[in-house]
Amino acid sequence: MAFVEIESARFRYELEGPPSGPVLMFSNSLGTDLRMWDAQAAEFKQTFQVLRYDARGQGQSTISPGPYSIELLVQDVVSLLDALRLQSVSFCGLSMGGMVGMMLAQKFPERLDKLVLSSTAPKIGTAESWNTRIETVNAGGMKAVADGILERWFTPAFRSAGNLEPQTVRQMLMEASPTGYVACAAAVRDMDQREGIAAIRVPTLVISGSDDPVTPPADGRFVASKIAGAKYVELPAAHLSNIEAYRLFNEAVGRFFRA
Repeated sequence: MAFVEIESARFRYELEGPPSGPVLMFSNSLGTDLRMWDAQAAEFKQTFQVLRYDARGQGQSTISPGPYSIELLVQDVVSLLDALRLQSVSFCGLSMGGMVGMMLAQKFPERLDKLVLSSTAPKIGTAESWNTRIETVNAGGMKAVADGILERWFTPAFRSAGNLEPQTVRQMLMEASPTGYVACAAAVRDMDQREGIAAIRVPTLVISGSDDPVTPPADGRFVASKIAGAKYVELPAAHLSNIEAYRLFNEAVGRFFRA
């Protein structure tokens, strides 16, 4: 674990793997930190450099005054790459991280080798639903939304099977800063890239969870249909398919990145 100061903001990151290996960068969903990619880092750091980070407002990175924008979160990614002297990476983003990946591919395509967009959409939810969520967190903190989020992020079967991962993710949510969460939630609320993603020319893989109520398969198929040459994979999971179906997720991502 390490920290880097970028223009008065501090970002936590972890870079693991052989220094000569190509770099895979992973970007988190709203309310989580870099630990959500543990199952990917454990496998891919054997042959790749794996870069994980806490987005602004999340984990141990800076919680600056909000609201944020996806544009700001994209600039943070570019600044982090510059600070680490990484010219280009292959990027995998989930949910909010996927929205960051979409805009990164549009604004800074030269920084990307390949792109994975997982459990995401160019527009997620409605302004009304996000405003309600923001009001709930402002009034009651993360405990007011954590259990409802878990119900959407993992299938009932996975949650009831005694798996430890849902509780680990719940702990992440409970440790999240309400201020940072609300600032990032505003970025997701305000972003609509339904037209813009047609400009993406970076080789792209889209992954959906077949039981995802947040960004259902129809969203993933829409993204894949708008990006020229994009591949599409559907996994038996809800929103956090990188955890619930991590073996299949790693297989799909690894095959795409190594091709």
